[in-house]
Amino acid sequence: MKDWPYPLWIAHRGAGKLAPENTLAAFRVGASFGYRAFECDVKLSADGVPFLLHDDTLERTTPASGTAGARPWAELARLDAGAWHSRAYAGEPLPSLGRIARYCLHNAFALNIEIKPTPGDEENTGRVVAQEAARLWAGHRALAPLLSSFRPIALTGARQSAPQLPRALLLDNLWSGWFEVAQDNACVAVITNHRVMDAALIAQLHGAGLRALVYTVNEAVDAQRLLALHIDGIITDAVDRFAPAGGLGFMA
Repeated sequence: MKDWPYPLWIAHRGAGKLAPENTLAAFRVGASFGYRAFECDVKLSADGVPFLLHDDTLERTTPASGTAGARPWAELARLDAGAWHSRAYAGEPLPSLGRIARYCLHNAFALNIEIKPTPGDEENTGRVVAQEAARLWAGHRALAPLLSSFRPIALTGARQSAPQLPRALLLDNLWSGWFEVAQDNACVAVITNHRVMDAALIAQLHGAGLRALVYTVNEAVDAQRLLALHIDGIITDAVDRFAPAGGLGFMA
């Protein structure tokens, strides 16, 4: 991608920790701080509906328990995904990818969809999420979401079903063969733990025509280091501290 369409600053799971993660409420809070690019986690319900949730199980962020992907969307859509965070968000539902797509398209927001498969369903999740994203963003090529995953097979599934959508490999560490996997899946970017990213890695990625992004940067000293290295994207929880429109600015 010669012309990188995504903003430098990206709000993690909607608004970091200021609102219940991976909910529409979190996106709205992130937007209230000036963010125009968001990251979220997407997996599949038992009946194949892509929806937002980070964990494999439900107990951390809803009153329910067990594997989220084992339940149909009709059940998941009724769960309270906000009360765990604070009383102000009680009743906030789990959103479908379709609901988030409508919100992002209406506001011309960029989106990084992390494909977060239920274990054992990696390739199918990548295929279905990408197919649905292609449908939802059809006719809006300039706002096409970036699909990312720690699971290479999920990226393979995404490439097979929607090759036109950009992909990124997520890395917590530089395991053997990661660069070849990124190239094999025709990735346009690599997103690493911010502690892994350095000048040499950025040079390697840029030299191969790939963009370099990092997660999850919440301290000014880390942001300053990465900005000095000309990083392409910073995913942060600190949406109330980093001003996205001003490089490394702090909120007043």
